[in-house]
Amino acid sequence: MTRRNHSSPIEFILLGLADTMELQIVLFLLFLVIYTLTVLGNVGMILLIRIDSRLHTPMYFFLANLSFVDVSYSSTITPKMLVDLLSEEKTISFAGCFLQLYFFIALATTECILFGLMAYDRYVAICNPLLYSLVMSRTVCLKMAAGAFTAGFLNSMVNTSYVSSLPFCSSNVIHHFFCDSPPLFRLSCSDTHLNESIFSTFAGVNMVGALLVILTSYSYVLFSIFHMHSGEGRRKALSTCGSHLTAITLFYATAIYTYLRPSSSYSLIRTKWLLCSTQW
Repeated sequence: MTRRNHSSPIEFILLGLADTMELQIVLFLLFLVIYTLTVLGNVGMILLIRIDSRLHTPMYFFLANLSFVDVSYSSTITPKMLVDLLSEEKTISFAGCFLQLYFFIALATTECILFGLMAYDRYVAICNPLLYSLVMSRTVCLKMAAGAFTAGFLNSMVNTSYVSSLPFCSSNVIHHFFCDSPPLFRLSCSDTHLNESIFSTFAGVNMVGALLVILTSYSYVLFSIFHMHSGEGRRKALSTCGSHLTAITLFYATAIYTYLRPSSSYSLIRTKWLLCSTQW
């Protein structure tokens, strides 16, 4: 198998999550149910926000975008994983592998930025309510969302291009259930320390940048909430932020553990199960 001047494979083999067919069938049924509920829940959320005019606010606009990203994010990985759980040959083409990696990075980056935008929206709504309609106008929200998607796909284009340009001449077996950068780096027969450093830098800038916006916004939000005189107003403000903070915590804990720790401590087995558990 050759690819131009390198002995790179024309396809990869995904080892997946299980070694026995019995366990693969159990996982297939479990993940099929979870994936179906994920799609139905997020699509239902988008339709509800679209239909109900009372939900045509910046907060629900960003929530609809987040639901769209979640469905796309899961659909980039899960259908292929479900097929592989019932297949003996778990192969993916070279082009298909990096197309999957491209959309995975793009959507993950977009989701990261959307979390930051949603935190900023809550900051304006709670700390500057009189300016809310002006600062978070429909035009501004559309530009923010478009910027999040543009930044995500441009970031992914850069990352995917240099990962796909690596020579893969030692093995074509990926110890994962989808094409991700860390296991692909391990397959390369070249020195990937510089590539891994660049990848970590991009991931760090995106995550830390959005996280700073989130932490700053919610610091002001919590300060404002605790200084409210009305207990009902305090409970209402906390309820609108609670679920958002929970989603942020799960997302960032997984992302930081997976992509921002030293490569020497990277465990493919632990990481693939952690990523699998957070796909939904």
